[in-house]
Order: sequence, then C-alpha cells, then structure tokens
Amino acid sequence: IGEIAIGVLQSCCLLGRLNPSVVIGFGGYASLPMMLAANFSSTATAIHEQNALLGRANRLLSRKVRKIATSYKQMQHMPKSARANVVYTGMPVRNSVEALRETPYPELNERNIIELLVFGGSQGASIFSRVVPDAIKQLDQNLRGRLNLVQQCRVEDYGHLKSAYNQLGLQVEVAAFFEDLPQRMAKSHLVICRAGASAIAELTTIGRPAILVPYPHAVDNHQSGNAHTLNEVGGGWLIPDEAFTPENLSYRLETLFEMPKTLKNAARAAKQAGETNATARLAELVIDLIPNHRDQWDAGGVA
Repeated sequence: IGEIAIGVLQSCCLLGRLNPSVVIGFGGYASLPMMLAANFSSTATAIHEQNALLGRANRLLSRKVRKIATSYKQMQHMPKSARANVVYTGMPVRNSVEALRETPYPELNERNIIELLVFGGSQGASIFSRVVPDAIKQLDQNLRGRLNLVQQCRVEDYGHLKSAYNQLGLQVEVAAFFEDLPQRMAKSHLVICRAGASAIAELTTIGRPAILVPYPHAVDNHQSGNAHTLNEVGGGWLIPDEAFTPENLSYRLETLFEMPKTLKNAARAAKQAGETNATARLAELVIDLIPNHRDQWDAGGVA
C-alpha cells in the first residue's frame, strides 16, 4: 500500500508536467498509481482488459474510469455498477498479424504434410517439452511420418527435446524463440499453445484451430476463461494442464488429423471469433473521451 501511495504522488507530479487529455491503463498493479492519480486530477480515464476475465487491478479501477474497453463480448468478474461503461473493442494486434488474416487455411488431405506448431508463450512451457514428444511417439507410424513439427521451448529443455525427436527419426525445428511466430501460425494446420491474451488474439485474427492448455497458475486462472471462450465457439479444444498427458494428446491429434474437415471448420470458427480493426476501435474510444476532441484533433493539439 505504501509503494502504491508513493507511486500515486509520483504520478500526480508526472500528470502535472504532461497534462494529458486522457490516461488509459492496460491492467496489472503497475497501472494502479497512474490511474488513481488521473482519477484524483479529474483527467479522463479508460482501461482495456485483454482477457475474458476482468483482472484484479482493472476490477479495482472499473468503477472509477469513464470507459472500459474489452477484448471479449462476454466478460467475467465485471461489477454490475461498471457495466454501462463497457465498450467491446477487441484485442489490438500488430498490422503484420492482421495482414495474415487473408492467408487461406492450408489444404489438408490424407496424403499431404501436416503442419503442427507448438509454443508455450514468451517463456516456453516445460510441460509441452515433456508431453508432446511422447504423444507423437504414440501416433500411427504413417501419420507420424507426415508431420512437419515446429516447437518453441524453454532454453533448458532444448537438448532433451531435440534428442527425443531425433530418436523418433523426425525432422523437427526446435528453438527457444521464433521472430516470425505469426507467419508460422498462418502456415499451420493445428497449433498447440497456452491461452494467453496475445496467443488467442493472433489465433482468432489469422484463423487457426488450436489445442489450448491454459497455464494453471495464472492470476485468477484467467487463461481458462480465454480458452473456454474459443472452445465454446468451436475454434479450439481445451485440455486442462492436469489432463494434458501423452495419451490424451495422442488421441486428440490422431482424431483431428484423420478429420481434415473438422480442422477446417474450427479454423473458420476461430477466424469468426476474431475482431478486425480493434486498434482503430480502441483509438476511437480514447479520442471520444477528449473534450472538444474533434476540434483539437483537426488542429493537431491533442496530448
């Protein structure tokens, strides 16, 4: 509490120097001091929630801000008193990601190569390094031979993961980081990943089906809410962390790869769940909070 109080005082000083027209927060306790200071100074405020469940910091701020922008049409943990201020904008993504929306889902039949992408987020996910190789090992040999697998992993998992795939005789691309992950996603028939806000946004923007394994230790288990949303519209399949075993994954992969139409339909559902122009929607929301905003905007005087 003491640190937040100091942060509020520092934020008040910063607001005095900058005199912004609007302050927008994107959640997390680091946003609290500035958002509270803006509220005290009567500066117009807004928050944006990236997940399907309103985070704790945004929950605290929801009754104080003018507008609440959301990435999902249905939100959990939204206080009743704040619902009138909710505006659905979607989750902004980079222009380079949005451009991939026009990439058609790759053709899949009973003979061609199956493109499978596995990633665990910015820090990787050790459970994928443990489970995925064993699941691939259990696949029918003909099906396994058609796989082209790309997997992101933690640095400390690289050696044993590469060794596991070498023993299976598979040519697999393994790395701790891929700079072109969205492009690889666009080339994939299926993705295995966590259910963070950015991953879901890119999946639904590009339109690719995914097996979603929510990170179980996320605050308020918000990744489960994200995954349930995509699962319910038919754009993915949720497997809880504790149920993500080689046996369950192998069964799921074999079932899906033998049903190309199911994957294609899921890709379509994922794309339909995505929101285009989220960046423009969010920008418009912020601009509308500025007093006499149209005149100031045209004059180039908005801070």
